Amino acid sequence: MKNATIIWNILLSILVAVLLFFQFGKKDGSQSVGAKTVGEAGPFRIAYFEMDSIENKFEYFKGVREELEKLERSKVAELNGLKNAYISKMKGYQEKGQTMTEQEVAKAQQELAQLERTYQGKEQMVNQELQDERFKKLQDVRKKIEDYLKEYNKDKSYSYIMSSASEIMFYKDSAYDITEEILQGLNSLYKKKQ
Repeated sequence: MKNATIIWNILLSILVAVLLFFQFGKKDGSQSVGAKTVGEAGPFRIAYFEMDSIENKFEYFKGVREELEKLERSKVAELNGLKNAYISKMKGYQEKGQTMTEQEVAKAQQELAQLERTYQGKEQMVNQELQDERFKKLQDVRKKIEDYLKEYNKDKSYSYIMSSASEIMFYKDSAYDITEEILQGLNSLYKKKQ
């Protein structure tokens, strides 16, 4: 979860750097952007919100996190069942130990090797499923935030609204912090849709 946030914030920072380059890179100030000219675009305003606050206080996000944790617990329990079956079989064969014939030992080794392969295959599959589900859910959260920010910004006229992460943002003036407004709006929208 934390890695996805870091990657997202790095991508946003790169995007902002590129946009700022295009915004201020031309000396004459008349770089064309869509139907407007940059020189005519009006004041350049930036706001930010604290992503960790969104993660901790946006009800939908908290619900997604709980759902993912529940899914992970379920999958881990499933894997533990396979692991316990393997351990139980191995202990059973160890108890028989000296009384087993060569054929029984060979069969036991094959069976244990198959159980181990089954476990490893299931573990890889479960990890991939969890990763895919986590990505899908986080993309859904991101889309909800983006959609809300588009609506929110219709009358605010910000040029950029960024999420803040200490790994990439070294200074920020709290006067431009819109986290509480964003949280209230997102949670209000989420409650209406339930």
